[in-house]
Amino acid sequence: MARAVSLADELYDKLKAEIISGTIAPGTRLPSQKSIATTQEVSRTVVREAVARLEAQGFARSRQGSGVFVTEGARYRAFQVTREELSELGEIVRLLEMRLAIETEMAGLAAARRDQADVDAMRAAMRQMAEVCEDPAAYASADAQFHMAIAQATKNPYFARFIDFLGIRLVPPRNLYLRDQPGEAHDHYVAKVRAEHEAILAAIVRMDITGARDAARHHMTESLSRHSELGAAMTTG
Repeated sequence: MARAVSLADELYDKLKAEIISGTIAPGTRLPSQKSIATTQEVSRTVVREAVARLEAQGFARSRQGSGVFVTEGARYRAFQVTREELSELGEIVRLLEMRLAIETEMAGLAAARRDQADVDAMRAAMRQMAEVCEDPAAYASADAQFHMAIAQATKNPYFARFIDFLGIRLVPPRNLYLRDQPGEAHDHYVAKVRAEHEAILAAIVRMDITGARDAARHHMTESLSRHSELGAAMTTG
């Protein structure tokens, strides 16, 4: 079974690469599963799984009685951050590196453009984090709401769309970072992250653009450092 999954991954990656490169053009009907199985020397089951993944990711669409076609604009769907990827610590670190740059500028724009409703939304998210601090998953969800409120305060819908796309993947649950650490470690983590969030919020409330950028950069740098250190410990442990 493991080999079949591997072959499906390989075929999916190959077909996706051809779609993104334009080798298989938008609107093109994919060859039949039988034809793909023959040319790629794999089973129909492998083809079925690979094509299903293309459809799930928006690269292809099935038309009743006509076959499977490459979607218009499919080549622009290349950027994906999946839940499966974020089960690996290394991928979380890479995402945090990207977020450091994005969230720094996002906080600066939020400080320049925020209104009272935006501030209220950030404060509500902070209260929610405090109420669910014992539940890592619920805390991560509330944390994501805080960052969404900042994105919306930029008044640039692309920031909000990007944060919405990341969703819960935006905030790695602390039980990944802390793993089997005692309750005191979790309490320290919550207090530290809260202080980082409060610094961002305070700067945005003051409409301090430089301060908001600095606070957001510090928050993301600290998160990146925490998970990078964990990765190093797991490698040498």
